[in-house]
Amino acid sequence: MSAAPHRRPALIVFVVVAFVACLGLGWWQWGRYESGSGTGQNLGYALQWPLFAGFVVWAYLRFVRLEKDAREAESETSATEGAPATRSASAPRPKRPKPVAPREIPAGLLPERPRAVAEDDPQTAEYNRYLADLHASDLDQQIQDAGLRNHPERSAG
Repeated sequence: MSAAPHRRPALIVFVVVAFVACLGLGWWQWGRYESGSGTGQNLGYALQWPLFAGFVVWAYLRFVRLEKDAREAESETSATEGAPATRSASAPRPKRPKPVAPREIPAGLLPERPRAVAEDDPQTAEYNRYLADLHASDLDQQIQDAGLRNHPERSAG
C-alpha cells in the first residue's frame, strides 16, 4: 500500500509551493492596486489569491481525510470478513455506510418537454411550397445575374 497521506513529501511540497505562490500573487496584485495605475480589478485579484491559497490547503486536508476514511473502511471490511459473527463489548461499533446520492434524475420528476405537433394543414403546406418556389426563383435569378448559368449557345466546342 502507498505511504500515509501525511508523509507524502512531493504532495506536501506541492501544497506549500502553491500556497506561497498564491499568497505572493495576492501581494503583487495588492502592490499593483496601490500603485498609480491600479484599478478595482487589481483589488479584486488581491482579495481572490488568498482565497485560492486557502482552497489549496482545504483540498489537501480533504484529500487526506477521504483517504483515511477509505483505509478505515477497507480495514473494517477485511476485519469483519475474517471475524466471528459476535462482537465484544470493547470493540468499536462499525460505521454505517453513508447513503449514496442518486446519480440520475428519476423519471417523472421534471416536467416533460412539449412535443411539436405535426399538423397536416393544407394551407400551411401550400404556403411552404410557395416559399420554396420563391427561394428557388431567387437563387435562379442570382445565378443568372452572376453569369454562372450554362447557356447552350456558349458551349465550348
